[in-house]
Amino acid sequence: MRKAFVMQLKKGCEQEYIKRHNEIWPELKALLSESGVYDYTIFLDRESGKLYAFQRVKGEGGSQSLGSNPIVQKWWAYMADLMETHPDNAPISIPLEEVFHMD
Repeated sequence: MRKAFVMQLKKGCEQEYIKRHNEIWPELKALLSESGVYDYTIFLDRESGKLYAFQRVKGEGGSQSLGSNPIVQKWWAYMADLMETHPDNAPISIPLEEVFHMD
């Protein structure tokens, strides 16, 4: 299954966002893999600050269903100063509808 969503980065936070993801915590990466995420890419539109995330997932889960996990909650708190978030630090994430795919 393919999933995609869009998030919003705060202005001026591009380099720090990239740095933190280049240093992603091993326990978070393991959790994502264990939950079925086997391909995860985030694209940045530097002009708008939009982050476009794409995942390939085994099953129905994916990163968007891990919000109650303490590792994810800790990551959200760590990233909250860089992104638009909900009061619980979860990134504001808007699912994207797949309208075309070519193998």
